[in-house]
Amino acid sequence: MIETRRQLLSRTAGGIGVMALARLLGAEENRLPHPHFAGTAKSVIFLNMPGGPSQLDLFDPKPELAKWHGKPLPLSVTKDLKLAFIKPTANVVASPRKFARMGQSGIEVSEWLPNLAACADDLCLLRAMHTEAFNHDPGELALMTGHTQFGRPSMGSWVVYGLGSESHDLPGFIVLMSGTPPSAGANNWSAGFLPTEHQGTPLRGSGDPIPYLASPPGYSAEMQRARLDVLGKLNRHRLDLTADREIEARIASYELGFRMQSAAPELLDFSKEKPATLEMYGVNQEPTHPYAVNCLLARRMVERGVRFVLVSHGNWDDHNDLDKNLKKNCDITDKPAAALLKDLKQRGLLDSTLVIWGGEFGRTPMTQQQRSDIGYGRDHHPNCYSMWMAGGGVRGGQVVGRTDEFGLQGIEDKASVNDLQATILHLLGFYHTKLTFNHMGRNFRLTDVHGEVIRKVART
Repeated sequence: MIETRRQLLSRTAGGIGVMALARLLGAEENRLPHPHFAGTAKSVIFLNMPGGPSQLDLFDPKPELAKWHGKPLPLSVTKDLKLAFIKPTANVVASPRKFARMGQSGIEVSEWLPNLAACADDLCLLRAMHTEAFNHDPGELALMTGHTQFGRPSMGSWVVYGLGSESHDLPGFIVLMSGTPPSAGANNWSAGFLPTEHQGTPLRGSGDPIPYLASPPGYSAEMQRARLDVLGKLNRHRLDLTADREIEARIASYELGFRMQSAAPELLDFSKEKPATLEMYGVNQEPTHPYAVNCLLARRMVERGVRFVLVSHGNWDDHNDLDKNLKKNCDITDKPAAALLKDLKQRGLLDSTLVIWGGEFGRTPMTQQQRSDIGYGRDHHPNCYSMWMAGGGVRGGQVVGRTDEFGLQGIEDKASVNDLQATILHLLGFYHTKLTFNHMGRNFRLTDVHGEVIRKVART
């Protein structure tokens, strides 16, 4: 069996010397990073919309499609498309949605997003996003980890690895979910090969968000502290023998869990929020309540120093009944997402909090009619789709990128998911090529071997 450098070190030395040398070796291999320059953002809220929202019905109007409604597009423009379920000869369905130019910027937003439309001057709308993946699992992995393969660290893990957390009593990376969970599941917030303490901590979407916050009757905080002290002593003894970073992560996890028992109840208590704030988000209203709670929690988390909050709401995978299903998801998410932007802004937090909205890909202009007794849908479309960014040093009130008249291809300022990730890291103060971690003999990074900063997005 081939020994790793750490195993050899542990076998041939002992005691405190092992620990000191192991930590020195770890520092040589993977020095703790720090920002490369002064970033404009200090925290991130990613409003993830798994399933692939239809950009044609929300953010990218295509009046030219009305001429082709009910007919196939020319094969010359569709023959090379990556399509999951339909053929290039499928008929076009022009969007029936009405778009209006909003704010001083005049960004066109669908009638189904009236609250976000009112925030148009804060949005930087990326209309020519593209990805290599045309199915959900690899698409989500590409968006969240920079690669379509399992096992890579998620974006939130990279951010916490690079910046650490400003919260002593809460995890640096928290996951909030409503609706259908994302297809790739926990891989979207896994730490991969990064130290385990950087993985996302999911809170439950129903019942108590964090179970077992209260100790059982008769079990005092002093008793729990004494038990953790003994367990910590045993774990540190094992750590001295093995220099295993996972044991360090386990110790940190136990200690954080103990501190969360005091901090989390206050985080989850909305009683001190103004009634107008709860109303603005849609808390205790239908159908917004679950998503509204998560958006309000996201704001409260960044206030308390949490570095990265992933707020996931699915499912936007509208292969059929698009008009019904898309309207439902817009009704759930539009008001809370807009309230989040407004709330951050009025509290002076939007300039330091980067907010991102979007899914793993978009939808085709051609219809997918699976059954005659249900409404039409749209297939997966990785070639061009829309996302938006706001706050955190983003130049709002602009559209970056343009797609062709059919909504098939990006034709100006195209941006890949790796470009988006490079831009997020840039806003946080990192050169994306230099935020790396040595694993299996080479340096890995979030953007893999690709990615360029989208210069039009950032103010600096």
